[in-house]
Amino acid sequence: MSELKNSPYLLYSDGKGNIFEDTTLYATGRAGWDAYEVPVEDWIILPDGGSLYELPGRRGIGIDVKTGQMRLCDKGWAVAAFIPPAHTGLYLAAYETAADAPTLPLFCYTAVGWDNDVFYVPAVRIEQDIRQECSGFDTKRIQTGVDTFLKAYPQNRLVKHLAENCCLTYNCPAARNYFMGRWECPVPSSPACNANCIGCISFQPQEEEIVSTQDRLTFKPTAEEIVEFTVPHLETAPFPIVSFGQGCEGEPLLMWETIRESIIQMRKHTDKGSININTNGSKPAAVKALCEAGLNSIRVSTNSARKHIYEAYYRPNNYQFEDIIESLKVVRSYNGWTSINYFVFPGMTDSVEEYEALRKLIIDTDLNMIQWRNFNIDPDWYMGKISAYETGDLLGIKQLQELIREEFPQVKFGYFNPSMERITGNYEEDFAH
Repeated sequence: MSELKNSPYLLYSDGKGNIFEDTTLYATGRAGWDAYEVPVEDWIILPDGGSLYELPGRRGIGIDVKTGQMRLCDKGWAVAAFIPPAHTGLYLAAYETAADAPTLPLFCYTAVGWDNDVFYVPAVRIEQDIRQECSGFDTKRIQTGVDTFLKAYPQNRLVKHLAENCCLTYNCPAARNYFMGRWECPVPSSPACNANCIGCISFQPQEEEIVSTQDRLTFKPTAEEIVEFTVPHLETAPFPIVSFGQGCEGEPLLMWETIRESIIQMRKHTDKGSININTNGSKPAAVKALCEAGLNSIRVSTNSARKHIYEAYYRPNNYQFEDIIESLKVVRSYNGWTSINYFVFPGMTDSVEEYEALRKLIIDTDLNMIQWRNFNIDPDWYMGKISAYETGDLLGIKQLQELIREEFPQVKFGYFNPSMERITGNYEEDFAH
């Protein structure tokens, strides 16, 4: 909760990596295409692990301290914040974009302000699990884990990929946790994909003006490679989860036969922990086969509960929005745990139309959980690409969450895939802490 009496001051950058506050302007937030005054109670101190971005070619929009009118800050470029995992942003950074401004890279751009030597962001902590807190990572222990596991699995291409690519090159929190021997173990399994997501973080066409933030997996792992390092993790890690489907790969359901064989073999060796798949949910029949083999949970990613918004962003090949709904239903029919990885975009996610579609999705699929994830994308670019020029009436992200909680108290809120202990025991207590 903030101690602020007013919104914090707007920030601007001088283009050389220096950031200043403009004490003539209060910071505002953006939803859809418009700037809004942010309620004072929505500002929280920027959490540990947060960082700031300069937004070149963009002028911040603030509220004049004296007149109360909105105006541009012409002293430098606009500034936005990255807020760390477990937190959901309530407003985007508000700015006006010049015609020649470059497209922003694939990060989230939350509003940010400054007051009394403290950075503030409009956000809520949506998840108590600490599995990706910066303070929890021990670089020395991670390096020891990498060295140990590379020696233990000298022929395993996946362990090598997780070590050299994910952990040491990209500092992937999931991979770092794996090498610390805890919690969720990532299992990338597919170099190919059946969607052409506008904001794909592992593959962007050459003609596109943005670059992917990481390199995609380049080989097809075997079931033997997967089983070799996942069984010991399930056996020994606290709150263990094995997760197929990661940011450095394509769509894991395209490798469903290999994944099915892996699950069967894993379960021959151990009944501990949870086996999860992060997926676009495009192949319900494959999901059924995985459930029969012993899949425990699924997380289906979506930018929207509305078909036309979903398909405009995902640009699916040989599947449609209805398939992802069917996949969620299939997992529930096997008494599995279902989540949506819900890309939160203020001004789209909290529109009245989207709220009604989300309600329908929850009712139709008997959904267990919403993971309220910040959408990593240039706001102008995204809305232009999916032709979202009118957003309709907005509820606000906070009110949307309150309405869903009220109507569907059984639906859990969070940011990460829950462990089996959390799924079957006490959701509020059985997590990484």
